[in-house]
Amino acid sequence: MEIIRHERISDRISEVLVKVIGEEKFKTGDKFYSENELAAKLGVSRSSIREAIRSLEVTGWVTVRQGKGIFVASGVDRSRDGFMEWIKNNREELQQHFEVRLLLDPRAAVYAARNATDGEIKELDSICSEFKAKLDAGDREGLISVDEKFHFMLGRSAHNKTLFVLIRTMAKSLPIGWITSLHVPGRTDKTVGEHKAIFDAICQHDEKKAERAMIVHLENAQREILNIIEE
Repeated sequence: MEIIRHERISDRISEVLVKVIGEEKFKTGDKFYSENELAAKLGVSRSSIREAIRSLEVTGWVTVRQGKGIFVASGVDRSRDGFMEWIKNNREELQQHFEVRLLLDPRAAVYAARNATDGEIKELDSICSEFKAKLDAGDREGLISVDEKFHFMLGRSAHNKTLFVLIRTMAKSLPIGWITSLHVPGRTDKTVGEHKAIFDAICQHDEKKAERAMIVHLENAQREILNIIEE
């Protein structure tokens, strides 16, 4: 296996694991490497491996069996039907994810509109452009990474250390919402406009507008995931 150098690990690690599945000829139902083994082989942290495995689980490459390990999934599971089935099986966790984000992220948007510096606003603008570039390139893993980066930067711009730590910890330890919502058909295109609305409100230092734009963004993502469950 190749060693993952420290750049933006989540941009590449899932891609490398898919390559490992193919090159090492893992078959459907085979037990895959453990998180500890993967972390050692790739030279990355277990949290990075966990995030990548969750992404591969959402997209149907692997299944995780509690207490038993990680197993290679069938090709059928990588279809849209497999993705929808995964969402249905993880409905409660997804619901909890958005419940907490609706508590944290709108407040971060309010504080960012109040406190963001010119440099932070410039960085948010750059991240919005990067997200659009990843969308145009069809880079799904890159989109997930840049979406996290947008919310991280917004949290940093709030200038509330506790709030930022909570947002960062949730994204790193519980990435299910970022991964899932950006695999919903059409969600990435809508996210471009929703991020722009949040950004514009922060530029205008309009706290109420920023809060509302963030709520709309999160509620739209949550609703579209639930729509898949109810189909």
